[in-house]
Amino acid sequence: MDNLRIDGDRLWESLMELARIGATEKGGVCRLALTDLDKEGRDLFIRWCEEAGCTVSVDRVGNIFARRPGLDENLPPVMTGSHLDSQPTGGKFDGAYGVLAGLEVLRALNDAGLETDAPVEVVAWTNEEGSRFSPPMMGSGAFAKVFDESYILERPDNVTGETVGGELKRIGYDGAQDVGGRDVGAYFEAHIEQGPILEDAEKMIGVVTGAQGQRWYEVFVTGQEAHAGPTPMPLRRDALVASARMIDAVNKVGHDHLPNACATCGFVEVKPNSRNTIPGEVFFTVDLRHPSDEVLANMDAAFRKRCQKIAAELNVELRIEDFWHFPATPFDDACIDAVRAGVERGGYKAMDIVSGAGHDAVYLARVAPAGMIFIPCEGGISHNEIENATREDCAAGAQVLLNAIVARANRQTA
Repeated sequence: MDNLRIDGDRLWESLMELARIGATEKGGVCRLALTDLDKEGRDLFIRWCEEAGCTVSVDRVGNIFARRPGLDENLPPVMTGSHLDSQPTGGKFDGAYGVLAGLEVLRALNDAGLETDAPVEVVAWTNEEGSRFSPPMMGSGAFAKVFDESYILERPDNVTGETVGGELKRIGYDGAQDVGGRDVGAYFEAHIEQGPILEDAEKMIGVVTGAQGQRWYEVFVTGQEAHAGPTPMPLRRDALVASARMIDAVNKVGHDHLPNACATCGFVEVKPNSRNTIPGEVFFTVDLRHPSDEVLANMDAAFRKRCQKIAAELNVELRIEDFWHFPATPFDDACIDAVRAGVERGGYKAMDIVSGAGHDAVYLARVAPAGMIFIPCEGGISHNEIENATREDCAAGAQVLLNAIVARANRQTA
C-alpha cells in the first residue's frame, strides 16, 4: 500500500482533455445532459476505460459502469464515480473530477499490478445537475429506486420538451442493463467542495460525514394583467410585486435559521413580460437546505406562512407545489473511517465536513454503504466558468480515494 500511488499529472491531463469538450471562453464548460457534447464526453470516458482493461455497460437510463474484475467476482463491487454533465456555465471539475479520479484509481491499480478481492467499478451517472432535465441526480436516483424508470425516461427538457428517453436514444446511450437492483459493496465519491470552508481552514481534504437535507418548490403567483398607465396603484393586483416580496421573505427565512441554513430563489418567469403591462402571472423556484430535518421543517413552515400572508395583503392567488425533497443523509461509519485512514496514510491536512450540495452519493447511501471525499475549490466558487482547483489537491483527493477503495475492496472477504 505504501508504494501504491496515483499519477497526479495523468489525472490532471485527463481533466484538461475532457474540459476541451464544451469549453467556454472563461475557462469553464457547457456540457448539458444528453446533448451531443455530453455524448462526446461519454464516448471519451468509455474509450479511456476500455483502454484500462475495463468492461463497460450502460443501463436503461444511461448510467455508465466501467468494471475492473476482482479475484472473487461473487463479491459486490466497490463503486466510485460522479457525473459528466455540467451547468450551462459550469466548471471543469464539478462532477468530472469524481469520474476521472475513479478512472485514475483503476489506472494506478493496473500500474501496480494489484488485484483486489472485490471488483471495482467507476460510474458516470446520468443528469446529476438537473439543469436541462429536472429533477437532478436522476441516474443515481433511478439506480436507488427513488425514481421510477418510466418517470425518468418521460421527463421533458425544461425548455424544448424533448424527453430523457428520446435524447438517450438519439445519442446512443439507451442501454440494455437493468437499472439498479444489485448489491454494491460500498460507494465512494470524490468531489470539489463547491464552498469555501476547506480553503478557509487551509485543509486539503474534507472527510464528508453526510449531506444536508433539501426541499425544492415551484411557486405560482396569479394577479391581474392591466395597463401600466390607467390602473391606479391601490387597485392593482401585481403578481411581480407580490413575488418580489415573497422572494425577499425566502431570503429572510434563510437568515433566520443561521448558521447552517440556505434559502435561494434561482429561477423566475414573468408573464406577459411587457414594459407597460402590470404582470399577471409569475413562476419562481425555491430551494431550502439545512443539515437538520427538524430545522428544515421549521423553514418550510415559515416560508409558506410568510408567502400566504403576502398573497393575502396584495390580493393575489398563490400556489406552492413541492417539487423535490430529500432528508439529511448521514454517510456510513465504515466508509468514513476508510476515508480517514486514507487521509492518515497520505499525511494530508483534513477536517470533517457536511456537504452543502446534493450529490449522487446521497441516493447511493440509500442502497449501499457510502462516503465522500472533498477537495478545495478556489474561492469556494462552483457552478461558474471560473471554478478552479489545483493539481496538487486533485491528486491528493484521488490518492485518498485509492486508499479507501483498496481497503474496502480487500476487506469484504473478512
